[in-house]
Amino acid sequence: MAVDLSMPVLVVDDFPTTIRIISKFLRQLGFTNIDSASDGGQAFQLMGQRDYGLVISDWNMEPVTGLDLVKAVRNDDRLNDTPFIMVTAESKPENVILAKLAGVNSYIVKPFNADTLKMKLSGVLGRF
Repeated sequence: MAVDLSMPVLVVDDFPTTIRIISKFLRQLGFTNIDSASDGGQAFQLMGQRDYGLVISDWNMEPVTGLDLVKAVRNDDRLNDTPFIMVTAESKPENVILAKLAGVNSYIVKPFNADTLKMKLSGVLGRF
């Protein structure tokens, strides 16, 4: 089954520039329905209002981190199967393990390019 490129995608980062870059990569890959949030709390609120087919979130944000967000999503019966990709500058193995245990589907270390994002998306959503 082909990936629905019109599904809503939520990009979460406290740096507007990073949101713009990730959104640009997503548009280059064909995604057309992209929302953004500046921290995990705002993202969780948006997720209560709209069904997202994918969340791409930074880890290090205040006051609600990406790790807090994925834990909240995985503990919510309505949201817990939402595909979730964590993006961070933290490449320490223990952080990757922590993110996986919290329920992320994939993990991307910054900086990254559109090809890396496409590869991770294919692993999470299927080929497109």
